[in-house]
Amino acid sequence: MVELQLAQARALVEAVLRHAGLSAGHVRTLADAMVAGERDGCASHGLYRALGCVRSVASGKVVADAEPRVRDQAPAIVRVDAGGGFSLLALEAGLPLLVEKARHNGVAALAINHCVHFSALWFEIEQIVAHGLVALACNPSHAWVAPAGGRGPVFGTNPLAFGWPRPPGRPPFVFDFATSAVARGEIELHRRAGTPIPEGWGVDAHGDATTDAAAIVEHGGAMLTFGGHKGSALAAMIELLAGPLIGDLTSAESLAFDAGAGASPRHGELILALDPQRFLG
Repeated sequence: MVELQLAQARALVEAVLRHAGLSAGHVRTLADAMVAGERDGCASHGLYRALGCVRSVASGKVVADAEPRVRDQAPAIVRVDAGGGFSLLALEAGLPLLVEKARHNGVAALAINHCVHFSALWFEIEQIVAHGLVALACNPSHAWVAPAGGRGPVFGTNPLAFGWPRPPGRPPFVFDFATSAVARGEIELHRRAGTPIPEGWGVDAHGDATTDAAAIVEHGGAMLTFGGHKGSALAAMIELLAGPLIGDLTSAESLAFDAGAGASPRHGELILALDPQRFLG
C-alpha cells in the first residue's frame, strides 16, 4: 500500500490531468474535488476518479479545454453552457451570479448544460452553502439503473444533494446520495478488488439478483434503486428536472451519446439556492 499526504496526492493528480491534455482551470477544479474526496474518506470519488477523467478525455467525449459561457437568463435563473467540458469549472463560472440572484430574490436556479459529470455533488453544494445559502442539486447520469419491478437499466444513478448552512465555526449539514442503492463508483471498486457486493445492489443480465460486481458493470446487468418504488420515483423526478426542464439529456440519451466509449456521463445539472434571510425577513 502506498500512502500519500494530501499535498502529494494533489500534485500527482494534477500531473496526470495535465498529461491527459486538460486545461489549467479543469485541472485545478477536478483536483480540488478529488483531493476533497480523499480528505473526507470518500474513496469512490477520490483519486480513483482520475482514471475516468483520463479515459473520458481520451475517448473524445470531453472537450479538454472547454470554456464555460454564463448567461443571465431570467431574474432568478442563471444558465451556464459547459461546452462539453467537465461540470466543475462551469459551476465556478456561474456561482457568483447564482449567489447574487439568490440574495436579491430569495431563491435562484443555476442550470448547467452540456457538461460531463465528475464530482460528488456534496463538493458543489458546500461551495454554495459557504455563502450562507441553502442549496439543492441533482443530475442524471448514464442509464445504468433498473426501475422498481424492472430488469433492464432505464434511469441513471441520479444523485440528489442538499446543504444547510450553520453558524460560523460549525460545519454545514450536507447530504448527497444516489437514488440507486449505491453509487456506481462503489460497485466499480468491488469489481477492481474482486470482492462480492451485497445483495440488493443490482441484478445480472437475466434480471436475477447478483453479488458479482462484474455482472452489473461489464456483462449487461443493472443497478437497483434504493427503497424500491420510492427511489424509482425520485430517479424519475431528477431525470425530468435536470433533463428536459433545462433542455438537456436524459440518462438514456447520455448513454446513447457515449456510444460505447466508456466515458463519464454527459448531461445537465440543476442547482437551487435559497437565502434564509430573505425568507425570514
